[in-house]
Formats: sequence, C-alpha cells, structure tokens
Amino acid sequence: MRTYSHDMNTTLTQTQAIDAAIASLDGAFFKALCEPPRVAVLKRVMQLGRADITEIAAELPQERSVVSRHLQVLLEAGIVRASKVGRQVFYEVDGPAIIQRLEAILHHTRMCCRG
Repeated sequence: MRTYSHDMNTTLTQTQAIDAAIASLDGAFFKALCEPPRVAVLKRVMQLGRADITEIAAELPQERSVVSRHLQVLLEAGIVRASKVGRQVFYEVDGPAIIQRLEAILHHTRMCCRG
C-alpha cells in the first residue's frame, strides 16, 4: 500500500490522497470563473480595488442587475468579499482566499499525483 505524507503528523493512503485532491477542486470556484462576462466583472473589480455596484457596472455592457448576480456568484465562490457601509455594499477581490484555495489544490495534487 502506498502512503503519502500530508504533513509532519499525518500519513495518507493513496485513496485518501486522491480524495483530498478531488475535494480541493471546488466546483463552485471553477464554475464562477468559466463564464466570460463574469470574468469581465472580476477583472473590473480587480482594476478598481474596492468598489460598489455602481462603479463596477459603469464600464460593463451588462445591466446593473446582471452585474449584481455575477458578483453574488463570485462572492459565494469565495473569489470576492463584500463589506457594507451604510446602505452601500463594497466588493473587492479576496486575494488571500484565492491563494489559499490554489495552494490547497497544488498541495493535494502533489500528494496524490507525483508521476
């Protein structure tokens, strides 16, 4: 039986390592990035840094309500975060969460698929 070192204290079987790799491939995360108009919304948020829906939608061809739905999908996928100030909601890219997700994918893939 092949085993894989997860960290200093844990050893996983090949099946456990594969299961961990598959679990790290979060469908919502990738699905949120598969639609070109949604990627355009994400790009706009990246360009602005921190902005409300009015600022984000201003340079996009979609209606504000469509941009809002795209932002909701990105929020639920952990790609952007939102903060409310008064009646306004501001969006920004959640860089640390994205990095953590991608590092988990790399880590688990290295554990199970060393070639």
